[in-house]
Amino acid sequence: MTSERKRLTREESRQQTRHRLLAAAAELFTERGVNGTSVEQIAERAGYTRGAFYGNFEDKNALVAELLHDRTRRELEEVRSLTQGASSGADALDRLRAWNRDRAQHLPQWLALRMELVLYALRNDELRPLLGERELLARGAHTTGLEQAFAARGVTSPADPAFLALIVHALEDGLLIQRLLTPDGIQDDVVVDAFDLLLRSWTALARQPARESDGQDPPSPR
Repeated sequence: MTSERKRLTREESRQQTRHRLLAAAAELFTERGVNGTSVEQIAERAGYTRGAFYGNFEDKNALVAELLHDRTRRELEEVRSLTQGASSGADALDRLRAWNRDRAQHLPQWLALRMELVLYALRNDELRPLLGERELLARGAHTTGLEQAFAARGVTSPADPAFLALIVHALEDGLLIQRLLTPDGIQDDVVVDAFDLLLRSWTALARQPARESDGQDPPSPR
């Protein structure tokens, strides 16, 4: 006797539709670019009508904005769950290396979509602030991670943690681009190796005997 499939509530059905539209848009943006993708194509790829699209999103800009936030939230939640369950700092780095190796299998698609969304937002005054919010959210997660790492090592951050987080975030983007364009000699987990090297260097700097200040504070991110 087969069990009857659970009937979705109105809200569950709405969330499923939005999820499918976002997934379809991500695929098409990666393949054709944001400007090369129409609302009709997104709806068709997701298996819905044009009306279903506008029943969930005001326009394509609204979908791009949600896609930016959705990708950021999902990545941060994945990383947070990995590091929170780690038994030590070394274990956390090992888990992050495995996560980055998995991501590297889809790096061309992942990076193409990220760059496409960035370019589209930069050319759109309405979306540019939302892109900024996304970057600040990611940098905030790096800031928290660095503060926790320094505390676990019993040292005080050698500079403003937000400034160090900016360095880590920018380095991650640059390394992923280099990994994609010139893969020879660059490991899949290069981002974590670079972070580990920075963290070791900053920890060693923090443990150095206090020296006379030159009267200048380290710059803060803007």
